[in-house]
Amino acid sequence: MNAVLVEMREHVLVAVINRPQAMNAIDGEVSAQLGAALEQADNDRAVRVVVLTGAGDRAFCAGADLRAIGRGESILAEGHEQWGLGGYVRHPISKPTIAAVNGLALGGGTELVLASDLAVAASTATFGLPEVARGLFAAAGGAFRLPEQLPRKIAMEMLLTGEPITAARALEFGLINRVVPAEQVLDTAVELATRIATNAPLAVQASKRVALGIRDGALPDDDAWDRSDREIAELARSEDVREGLMAFVEKRDPNWQAR
Repeated sequence: MNAVLVEMREHVLVAVINRPQAMNAIDGEVSAQLGAALEQADNDRAVRVVVLTGAGDRAFCAGADLRAIGRGESILAEGHEQWGLGGYVRHPISKPTIAAVNGLALGGGTELVLASDLAVAASTATFGLPEVARGLFAAAGGAFRLPEQLPRKIAMEMLLTGEPITAARALEFGLINRVVPAEQVLDTAVELATRIATNAPLAVQASKRVALGIRDGALPDDDAWDRSDREIAELARSEDVREGLMAFVEKRDPNWQAR
């Protein structure tokens, strides 16, 4: 079974994270296949917009696959680690991207939304960065993108408590563009993508590059990524990270030691 399904709807490439049994959590296969889909989109003149969603009706993406991490597996794309989580969060392309959030978007799921240009969400969707409850932090861009895209106090509350927000609050704060009934999420996202696709493709792509500061295929946030990478590398050596992962796997409360 493919970890990511890809289909074309006229000029719109729809990519579906296809691990519903794991709430579409991101492992190495997802990162490799989704990253490859973005490469395909960026290099295919027929593709004008990318829509990303999740299989099933429970989750858009529940974040990094902590069980895979606990087994010592990499959740990045082999040979393309620079693409980041999901092959997506550090993989800027000139084509606009739209997240169609059909359910839970937690941890890396919210970071996929933060990395997207636009977002449509089900009224039942929730967004959150619960990494601190597992001894981690939102190191796939969430720790610095959330305060950029939400009011700072709201973002800090989400980052420090790990508590999620509803789709209605996400819309209020501008994290997403539309809230619709769950059964309309993908169609609404594709409709929005199709509206974008009626415009001149090169003009749309240039607009995105200028708006986001994309130059030579890179975003101007290297300092933020460097800080995030240094912090997560140090944190990964802590006893609390191991405890957080074990507590998650064993379905119990963690016993933090702050070391």
